[in-house]
Amino acid sequence: MTKQNVLVSDEQSDINMAITVAVSNSSLFSPPEQKPPAAPGGYVAIPRKKLLKRTDIGGGARITAWVDSMRALSPTHLKSTASLSATQDQLQHPSALSMFEQIIHASKGKQIVMFLDYDGTLSPIVDNPDRAFMSKAMRAAVRDVARYFPTAIVSGRCRDKVYSFVRLAELYYAGSHGMDIKGPAKGYKKGNQAVLFQAASEFLPMIDEVYKALLEKTKSTPGAKVENNKFCVSVHFRCVDEMRWRSLAEQVKSVLKEYPKLRLTQGRKVLEIRPTIKWDKGKAVKFLLESLGFANCNDVFPVYIGDDRTDEDAFKVLRDRGQGFGILVSKIPKDTSASYSLQEPSEARTFASLLFCYGLFAPFGGVERTDSTRAHLRV
Repeated sequence: MTKQNVLVSDEQSDINMAITVAVSNSSLFSPPEQKPPAAPGGYVAIPRKKLLKRTDIGGGARITAWVDSMRALSPTHLKSTASLSATQDQLQHPSALSMFEQIIHASKGKQIVMFLDYDGTLSPIVDNPDRAFMSKAMRAAVRDVARYFPTAIVSGRCRDKVYSFVRLAELYYAGSHGMDIKGPAKGYKKGNQAVLFQAASEFLPMIDEVYKALLEKTKSTPGAKVENNKFCVSVHFRCVDEMRWRSLAEQVKSVLKEYPKLRLTQGRKVLEIRPTIKWDKGKAVKFLLESLGFANCNDVFPVYIGDDRTDEDAFKVLRDRGQGFGILVSKIPKDTSASYSLQEPSEARTFASLLFCYGLFAPFGGVERTDSTRAHLRV
C-alpha cells in the first residue's frame, strides 16, 4: 500500500509513531497463526466461505455472475433460505443476549472495545439510504456504552454522512469501509490528539469521476441511486425492479471497465466500487486497536457487531486474533465468521444497554485498575 496519508497532532508521540508504522508496513496487519477461538459454551466459530474480492470486468458471463450475486444477497431472496434449520443456526450462532453472561465472563480483566456497523445494525435497512436514521433510544444506548468503552462506528458510508446520522463526538468514525478514519480530540488515547487516517487519498479524483459517470449512466434506471462515499461509490438497487438488475449491472460495468484500479464488491442491495488496495473493515479494526495502544496486548476484548458481507472481514480479524467476538445481526442463517447473532437493530440496542449496565456497576468496566489500562479509560 503506497502514498497513504496519516495526520495526527503536531506533537510527535508514541501514538503517532505507532500509526506511521501501521500504515507503512502491511506486515503488521497479517493475522497471527492461531486457531479460531472457541466461544463460551463450547461453540467454535465456523468460518465463512471465501468471498470474491476482485470482480473482473468481463463479458456476459461476468454480468450473469453479478446478477446472480445481486439476487443471492437480496433480502427478499434470502428469505427463501429460511427453511434451513433454525435449531441448527442457534447452535452455531447462539444469541448474544442469551449468552451475555458468558461473553462478560470471557471479557473479565480485559478492556472491552466496541465496533459497530451502521446500516442494518444501528439503523434499520430502508429504501432510501438518506433516510436511514437511528432512533433516539439507539443513540442513547451507544452514547452510554462510549462512556465506559472505546467505541467506533465502522461503515461503508462516507464518514461525514455517518457522523450526521449518529452525532456523537466522543466516538471514532471509520467511513468508506475503513478508508477514512477519525477519532475524537479527547478520548481514550494517550494525550489529546485526534487521529485522522485516509488510506486512499490519491483515488479521490478518480472516485469523483466514477461517481459522475455512474450518475449519468444509471439515470435511465428507475429507482437506482448512486451515492458518493468519498473513497468509494455505492450504487443502490433496493428500489430497482428485478427485471432491470441486469441492465443496471451492464451500466456499472461500462463505467468500471475504464478504471482498472477500481474493483467491485457487493452488499445488501448495493454494488460498491472501491480502490484496489488491501484495505477493508478488518484492517480498520486492526488500525484502531493499534491506535488505542492494543496492538500486542492480551488485555483487550474487541466486540464487533455488523449485519453485512463487508463486516465479515472484521469478524475474521477477531477470530484470527483469538480476542473478542463478532456478532452478526440477521434474522436468517448465514455462513459467517461471527460467533454470536442478534435478530435486528433493536436487539443490538438491548445488547448495548446491557453492556452499559455492566460498565456502570463493574469497576472500570470490569478491568483491573492498572497503569496499562487507566490510560484507555475515561474517568
